[in-house]
Amino acid sequence: MAKLNTLQATALDTDAVSNIDAASSKLLLARRQYWQGLAWGMLGVLMFSGGIPATKLAVAEMPSIFVGSGRALVAALLSLLLLLVLKQPLPKRQHWNGLLVVAFGAVFAYPVLSAIAMQTVDASHGTLVSSIMPLFTAIFGAWLSGQWPRAGFWLSALAGTAAVMLYASAQAQGSLASGDLWLLLACFCCGLSYAKGALLARQMGSWQVICWALVLSLPILLPLCWYTRPEQLNVSVQGWFGFAYLSVFSMFLGFFAWYKGLAMGGVAQISQLQLLTPFLAFSAAALWLGESISALEWALAVFVVAAIAVGRKLA
Repeated sequence: MAKLNTLQATALDTDAVSNIDAASSKLLLARRQYWQGLAWGMLGVLMFSGGIPATKLAVAEMPSIFVGSGRALVAALLSLLLLLVLKQPLPKRQHWNGLLVVAFGAVFAYPVLSAIAMQTVDASHGTLVSSIMPLFTAIFGAWLSGQWPRAGFWLSALAGTAAVMLYASAQAQGSLASGDLWLLLACFCCGLSYAKGALLARQMGSWQVICWALVLSLPILLPLCWYTRPEQLNVSVQGWFGFAYLSVFSMFLGFFAWYKGLAMGGVAQISQLQLLTPFLAFSAAALWLGESISALEWALAVFVVAAIAVGRKLA
């Protein structure tokens, strides 16, 4: 009997050790996946960060609606080519509604509305206002997935967002300018598409989501671009550079990395990387447009980044 009890105790100890090892492996895998998601998300943010300055370059010489829809048309044609070359199957029926949401926010609303906004605001100002995007992405991500971060995360996100909104209001002498309102609407729509796209990316792949959303938009993009095309194509190299950057990086390659990062690391947490955009976009605005960045804008960017760090700890 004593020998039997010893064997049973040994078996229980072995099971306990196995359970601990399994839990440790699971935790390690989750951490590794999070950091990989963080790296992919950062790469996406790096490519997105030049979007506002590039839009400012393009709309200075081309109609805003053409810039917004044209960048999507080029990316849609690249997506169609990629899907055909790699012989990708059509999305399943249950994915089409989600792809329509992605197309609405990422292909139409944000490119067009941000292009309209950049006719009246500086790139540095527009970049800071666009910093509200992570809050919308986190809200929609939590709503769609049912996974809500703790209260400390939301307080940190709201603090960063409130600082940006107060700055925008002060710049407009007490009320938000029309360009700010267009940007807010653009970020609201795009936040929804980011969150929905992240959920789809887990089911059908990160790059497939944006490619199919773009291809799905072709029937509308083609006539829209033709109708709003510039009457004359005497656009400078800078103007075409801005348009090309938007088409290839902001509208195409950036989404490959971004949706992969959101899918791997979690929408609420990875979305806060967008708040790092001001640092990168300020540099692009200074380099491409010759804009000077005030000390207040740099200080605000530092505050927003601090809100990211605190929010991540409290998520």
